Amino acid sequence: MMRRFFSVLLGALLLMAAEFGSAQAAETIRIGYIPVLGSSALFVLDGKGWAKEAGLDVELVRFTSGPQAIQALTSGRIDGYVAGVLPLLQARAHGVDVKVVAAASIEELSVVARGKLASELPKDATNAVTPATIKAALERFAAEQGHPARIAAQPPGSVPDTLLRYWLKKQLGFADPAKAASIVGVGIDAAQQAFLAGAVDAVVLREPALTVVEAKVPDLRVLATGHDMMPDQPGSVLALVKPDAADHQAWARTLTALFVRATTLLAQHPDEAVPYVQTALGGGMLDDAVLKKALERSAASFISDPSRIVAGVTALQDFEVELGLLRKAEPVSDLFNQTLWRPTP
Repeated sequence: MMRRFFSVLLGALLLMAAEFGSAQAAETIRIGYIPVLGSSALFVLDGKGWAKEAGLDVELVRFTSGPQAIQALTSGRIDGYVAGVLPLLQARAHGVDVKVVAAASIEELSVVARGKLASELPKDATNAVTPATIKAALERFAAEQGHPARIAAQPPGSVPDTLLRYWLKKQLGFADPAKAASIVGVGIDAAQQAFLAGAVDAVVLREPALTVVEAKVPDLRVLATGHDMMPDQPGSVLALVKPDAADHQAWARTLTALFVRATTLLAQHPDEAVPYVQTALGGGMLDDAVLKKALERSAASFISDPSRIVAGVTALQDFEVELGLLRKAEPVSDLFNQTLWRPTP
């Protein structure tokens, strides 16, 4: 009897030791992100505690631009990334086995103007602001001011920078984007502050910055929405390093499923996400009503299917090669894993 008791006790102790060892060995999954609304699914799954409930130890690491996050990715300091998609092609070109496993949002970026440049646009609401009228306004501004309009975006190689140049050339018809505008590449917060201070004439913005700036700049005019710049414009994505590797498969599938769950909540019930996005982005500085408005305006842009952005990524990469920003195009299809985001049968 005593022998059986000690046998059972020993088995229980061994099981507890194994579970303790497993918990001790649990790997921290470091996910880099850009502090914009397109990263909201990450904030939701973290804030709601879904990752912990699923047994994942997820650490969020903040960056101010995609290229900055890519440096961390290529050096092995982060295991995943929620930000713009284009820099990931450069990471793959440097030998990093990183894959987009889910989209997060599309058509995030808009271009807005103020001051003299805004005044060059038609004032009558019945006169639509078209690519032709915007091009004419930029040309008049340059002629009258003696220099091109200054437009703030993020650093070269980032999605905002490439998309701005794409819009100037492909949508507005300028032969040389560098001559159409003086593009200022700075961090996200610096771009917003430069615009608010009047240090630049226009800026590429994402939510919630767009809603915040609209309330502070009475003469603000929208030059282009995300759809105007490029239909199904590639936005933020969830990308993971080696998602198909044996030691990554389990957590990669779980994390992707949680990310898709959070994206669905954002699309269907954006008001529920306010406290989690507020914690990540607001830091107590953003009004809940402003953030709620930004999330509701963006609800239709929260998507999970990565196939929606493949064509846009291809077009933008080809454009970067055309501009000489990339030496050669990388196979876009190799960047995507289009199976993990789908619900398990």
